[in-house]
Amino acid sequence: MGAGKTKRMPRAVREQQMLDAAVRTFARRGYTAASMDEIAELAGVSKPLVYLYLNSKEDLFTAVVRREARALTEAVRAGARPAGQPADRQLWNGLRAFFTHTAQHPDGWAVLHLQARTHGERFAAEVAAARAEIVAFVTQLIAAAARAAHRDPDLPEREVAGLAEALVGAAESLADWAGATPGVTARQAAATLMNFAWAGLDDLMRGRPWVPPGDESGDGAAARAG
Repeated sequence: MGAGKTKRMPRAVREQQMLDAAVRTFARRGYTAASMDEIAELAGVSKPLVYLYLNSKEDLFTAVVRREARALTEAVRAGARPAGQPADRQLWNGLRAFFTHTAQHPDGWAVLHLQARTHGERFAAEVAAARAEIVAFVTQLIAAAARAAHRDPDLPEREVAGLAEALVGAAESLADWAGATPGVTARQAAATLMNFAWAGLDDLMRGRPWVPPGDESGDGAAARAG
């Protein structure tokens, strides 16, 4: 590495190189085993420069988590546009964007879904905030679909929130499965989840919920079926 070449590199570009190297190292080594020496070498800079830009290993990992979480949420939102589409089309496009992003950035997904959640509250809180943003977005889609189906009354807010949590959780698990299963494309993963979830959601929104045996006259979903 030539010192002059590094000196001429814009700070923003150099910092992204460090973050790229950190994502790869944290994903493959784990937070505890990852070393700043390895990250610096992979980025093509000196270790003191990494510390100068990003202060500490903890701050570096936080910056990585924030960048990867932001990239994922932006990909999902961008994929689901435009907002005027039917809710099922928006959800389909959002899911395809989610699975495409996780497939194209497996190290980033490993950092978010595996490393950040298990190495301290500070990191877990960053991931939780990004996840909450996606859940809120899916909640809006489900609520919009319920309104479009002319349900009266609308699905209760708590139930819509629960459905969104379930759907996002299923997407996260399916992303792990798709990443570990050769030949599964983002489109196939998204179609699997839509086939699993949308028919049931559609029935629920149209007032045809599944009723547990013996609960035909009970409360909750059964009451709404009456």
